[in-house]
Amino acid sequence: MSPRRPSGRGRPERRSPERKQAERKQAERRPEPPVRGPVEIVVERVGARGDGLAVWQGHRLYVPQALAGDRMMVTFGEPRADGWEGVPVTLLAEAPGRAEPPCPHAGLCGGCALQHMDDAIYAAWKTELLTATLERAGLAGPEVRLNPLVRTPPGGRRRAVLTAVRRGRRLWLGFNERASHRLVDVETCPVLAPALVALLAPLRAVLAEILADGQQIDVALTLLDDGPDLVLEGLPAPDLPRLEVLAAFAEAQDLARLSYRTKPGGDALPIARRRTGLVGFGGVTVSPAPGAFLQASREGEAALVAAALAGCAGAESVADLFAGSGTIGFPLAARTRVHAVEGDAQALAALDQGARQLPGRLTVERRDLFRDPVTAAELARFQAVVIDPPRAGAQAQAAELARSAVPVVVALSCNPATFVRDARTLVEGGYRLLEVTPIDQFLWSPHLELAALFRR
Repeated sequence: MSPRRPSGRGRPERRSPERKQAERKQAERRPEPPVRGPVEIVVERVGARGDGLAVWQGHRLYVPQALAGDRMMVTFGEPRADGWEGVPVTLLAEAPGRAEPPCPHAGLCGGCALQHMDDAIYAAWKTELLTATLERAGLAGPEVRLNPLVRTPPGGRRRAVLTAVRRGRRLWLGFNERASHRLVDVETCPVLAPALVALLAPLRAVLAEILADGQQIDVALTLLDDGPDLVLEGLPAPDLPRLEVLAAFAEAQDLARLSYRTKPGGDALPIARRRTGLVGFGGVTVSPAPGAFLQASREGEAALVAAALAGCAGAESVADLFAGSGTIGFPLAARTRVHAVEGDAQALAALDQGARQLPGRLTVERRDLFRDPVTAAELARFQAVVIDPPRAGAQAQAAELARSAVPVVVALSCNPATFVRDARTLVEGGYRLLEVTPIDQFLWSPHLELAALFRR
């Protein structure tokens, strides 16, 4: 019996002569594997990236699509930082908990790494990710309540970024293979919302019509409350015939908005704006910029909001740091006064829109919290703080919070590693970690988010 690796529609990447030469030099420096043929291993556990971990004669192996307890034959593949990729050859004895992947691209597409786990094994593994991270940081203990994992169901993902490239007459649209620049041509996706999946085939057809041979762009898909919002990232300014084709596509597919950017970080230029492009946060409706950040799932967003509301209950004034477009701030402002702090201009525009719907309830401040954190003295007027930084965490702001007298901090995080770094700062400053909720916004991926409550 062989490990499951369903076939998928992948392509070899196109490499420049310079890149080929660099790869040849790298191959010459690549260490020789300890043995060329297959070896027998038993998977000890599943690591933080979703690979099975095993050891053969002192050599660490990372085996994709494996479960703890699998006995299998593998060969040594590419070197990893402290070991080797284990390439499955034969599954000799299967551990309990294996499931049939629901996606035909499983095993090839890099978007999901864990579809081979059954539901119970998967949920336990996700929870253990957080538990192990807290224990390593010295933040676990009987006084810290670990709440049940909040789940995102299949079809619950409302935003994604796909890559599109034309090669000859064919248009490839999908996600990269894991740890590779090779693209998997995705025809369906059980993770994405059905309304976004329904766009894949017509999107492939229209991009095949407007892209030149060899041209590659990214496609940012977001499902807003009034329809899909698409941004074509890296698309050179289209001429009139291409604009007409794209506008007709937006009409046929009932898009809310269709825009393009000529380069990353540039302005999104409209192609078709059929509706406003709206999203609601706690009774407030705003129009985020095309392609703006939105929580990946409604279930994940609801869990983050619930944690913030519960943690800030009774506070008369709350600071919402890294406020974004108001995901947390507006639901809070329905109950208390909120001061929202954000550095991104487009997010601030959405905050201003919503603040006008809640006169006197929410104030807005533009501030780069990485370079200019809100100081302990400035925080003195708040009874609670909600902080929701990006993956890099909030090291400087955590240091100011640790020096403050704020009674309650609700920390939301999309990266447990930077969370525990900042949490240690809070704890050393006199806060106690009371509870943590793991949140699974990115189904079948190793990614995990969380909400945590601290009190002085």
